[in-house]
Amino acid sequence: MARRVGIYTRISRDDEGDALGVARQQQDCERLADLRSWQAVKVYEDNDVSAFKRNVVRDEFELMLKDLRAGLIDGIVAYDLDRLARQPRDLERLIEIYDERPRLEFATVTNDITIGTPDGRTMARIMVAFANKSSHDASRRIKRKHLELAQQGKDSGGPAPYGWQKDDRTKVDPDAAKAIREAQREILAGVRIGTIRTRWQEQGLGNPREGTKRMAHHHVEHILTNPRLVGYRTYHGEILYGEDGQPVIGEWEPINTLEEWEAVRAAVEERKQKRPGTSLARKYLLSGIARCGLCKTKIRGQINQRWTPESKAARFTYQCSVVNGGCGKVGRTGEPVDRLIAQLVLEEQRARASVTGVPIDQRWPKEDELEQITQDIAQLVEAERTKQITVATLLQLLPAKERARDELKLERARFYKEQKQAEAKGQTTNLTVEEFFGLPIERQQEIVLHSLSAVLIHPAGRGRRKFDPSLIEPVWH
Repeated sequence: MARRVGIYTRISRDDEGDALGVARQQQDCERLADLRSWQAVKVYEDNDVSAFKRNVVRDEFELMLKDLRAGLIDGIVAYDLDRLARQPRDLERLIEIYDERPRLEFATVTNDITIGTPDGRTMARIMVAFANKSSHDASRRIKRKHLELAQQGKDSGGPAPYGWQKDDRTKVDPDAAKAIREAQREILAGVRIGTIRTRWQEQGLGNPREGTKRMAHHHVEHILTNPRLVGYRTYHGEILYGEDGQPVIGEWEPINTLEEWEAVRAAVEERKQKRPGTSLARKYLLSGIARCGLCKTKIRGQINQRWTPESKAARFTYQCSVVNGGCGKVGRTGEPVDRLIAQLVLEEQRARASVTGVPIDQRWPKEDELEQITQDIAQLVEAERTKQITVATLLQLLPAKERARDELKLERARFYKEQKQAEAKGQTTNLTVEEFFGLPIERQQEIVLHSLSAVLIHPAGRGRRKFDPSLIEPVWH
């Protein structure tokens, strides 16, 4: 009976995505299997997958090891040993299985190495060690090249980040840039990143990774806070600074001003610090805002289990709950309460805007002070470089200047965050009630809380009654 073998194919990079490299390997491996009178029963293909990077999991390689250990296949055919392993630890895992099952077959197209014998294993270990060193050398050269490109403000290639044109990474994609700015305004207005992520998935925005059903939260957060938006060049995720102490500016069109970008970044970080690891999701407008008119306990919305699209029952209610420490004596149908509060809040904010007017952008008052400290730091560094001062003197003077600079930058970010948040939250003067309810629920709540501190729901008595607005008491700021 012919020995059943698995064919393993791998290529590290397939920029075109046509899998021609692994297809050629498969043909050569099948030809070798035929020459040995083996039956190729399965092809394990890791296309566009590195065998050198430690954080990369090769799914097909792992499956092959599992099948080999379980006896589902009787050996392996690969194009070359370095297709199988470029890390010694991966080779040792393979050798361990061949130790357990001495009759396993092994062959490669390019050489006559076998890991079924002691001499073959020694030679395989040497070859993988050299392949590993070759990968290390190539990685070092590539990293140096990327750093040089970064210091010059140039891109390192790869797919265009979301916000820029796919065929020209230096040009802004107008539609994507519009979606980013809109999402940033929502962040400043209190909308969760999770809500934005859901909408982007539905609309096909954000360049989700191919084959993924759900866009990752951190992926959307990175798009909205990426230093590239303001033109800053990054290296390994950090903003790259030049010899003058200033951020390196990339050779592409920015999408945000510095003030807009810092405001969004500060808003995201502030939200993480206030509620680390907790969900900000809300289903109902007045959950946590409404209070019982009798016991003053917070009331939350809850779905009406009797509701169906065909029934006349309320979709949801606001109910004082004994479970949450309330008296349990007050409840009200949700929709008319929400609509009443929305109408009152929008009318109040329109009236206020007609008196106070629209806020005008203000420049941060300490901008000149920050610029002067930044110049002082650059002059100190230049003085040490030209041997006007010693390194010891530089290290004595520099920390205080850097602390002052960082504190001012933090203050500037906070200033523009509050300014942009006020703008985003205050743009409600022309909203209709229908447009209000078309906004994300977090945005609706921010608008309500801009005018109200609470809503008291008073008891209506027993029996079915017509909705009485006088029993809903808004508590204005």
